[in-house]
Amino acid sequence: MKTSSQSHLPQRVGDIGNTGVQPAKTILPRTESTDIIEMSWFAPICSDDFEYLGVPDSRLKSSWSHVSKIAFEAERQGFNNMLCPSSFQVGQDTLTFAAALAPHLRTMSLLTAIRCGEVHPAMLARTLATLDHMLEGRLTINIISSDLPGESLDSKLRYARSREVCQILRQCWTQDHIRFHGEFYRLELPTSPCKPYQHNGGPLLYFGGLSPEALDLCAQECDVFLMWPETEDRLRSHMQEMTCRAANYGRRVDFGLRVHMIVRETEADARAAAQKLVSKLDDDKGKEIRNRALDAQSFGVSKQAEMRTLADDEGYAEENLWTGVGRARSGCGCALVGTPDQIVAKLNRYIDMGIRSFVLSGYPHFDECQLVGRYILPRFKRGKLAWIQDRIPSSHPNTPLADGVRQ
Repeated sequence: MKTSSQSHLPQRVGDIGNTGVQPAKTILPRTESTDIIEMSWFAPICSDDFEYLGVPDSRLKSSWSHVSKIAFEAERQGFNNMLCPSSFQVGQDTLTFAAALAPHLRTMSLLTAIRCGEVHPAMLARTLATLDHMLEGRLTINIISSDLPGESLDSKLRYARSREVCQILRQCWTQDHIRFHGEFYRLELPTSPCKPYQHNGGPLLYFGGLSPEALDLCAQECDVFLMWPETEDRLRSHMQEMTCRAANYGRRVDFGLRVHMIVRETEADARAAAQKLVSKLDDDKGKEIRNRALDAQSFGVSKQAEMRTLADDEGYAEENLWTGVGRARSGCGCALVGTPDQIVAKLNRYIDMGIRSFVLSGYPHFDECQLVGRYILPRFKRGKLAWIQDRIPSSHPNTPLADGVRQ
């Protein structure tokens, strides 16, 4: 990982920069930590917004009008980034949604999920480079390696394909001539399809997965290892393994955590909100929701299911770590539940472990975004990993879609 001088960061960290938009005020003191942390929110574009988990609500459908409202509020609250997930069965197309949202955002980045193999890699490189210019360098990429719709591919082959996609993206973004001979793709291109706005490798690649093949792919090709919530000991073990694997390739990666949030002024209120969320959940409906995801049988998802077996009678696997969300959700299945002080303390423990990026969410997403913005964000010094890793240039880059010569 390339770490640049942070002398320019104070102008880019915190509450919306100099846009003139003021974040929600808080009476709580800020954390004493000097760490710069990337705080992201979640765009429920895949039919994943509820007042009562598992109970469809027409007010919360994954329409453009509803989810864009959440995105604009997330930027107003001061979130640095926003995860735009990917699904085939339900919701909106990820890159179409991101492209529609991009011109309306002034400071917030987008973390767009791509399923490797859905789009020819060279054309995908051009699509992402175009989107990166639309966002003026505020694009990040979540690499997804699950099966494609109608496909059932061996795990090792899926990760081999994803590795080739990552390598081709890097070539397209950093080289003038593309030459790639792999198992899945063979390319000879005299010119790169498009250079992104960002330099030094282009947009950061975030990746999550716990199988040996997944860990090796992230260690070799990606920039941020994005984990789902487990106990602190388990997270620490995953981070240690990733650090060792990356070192074998002469690399370092940053660490991120994707987790739901339920924050209230009292612990009793937070726990009551958690129980209300699942109070109308039918277990069969929850199983149906979990199983419709293309990655429902992945190793990482099985670890989230395992967390529920470790939980107490109220669903807590660890202090303030509640597993109830996973009863009706594939993937990230745990929430931090508690008061602002309790959740800030928990986040600080994660930060002490070396986690620098958090992708947060909550139900309903608009309401919980406001609560997290009010109680949690002001207590952290916030910034973008892309700034810290010196990916975003200080002025318009010399690319054909910016200040470079037209080709």
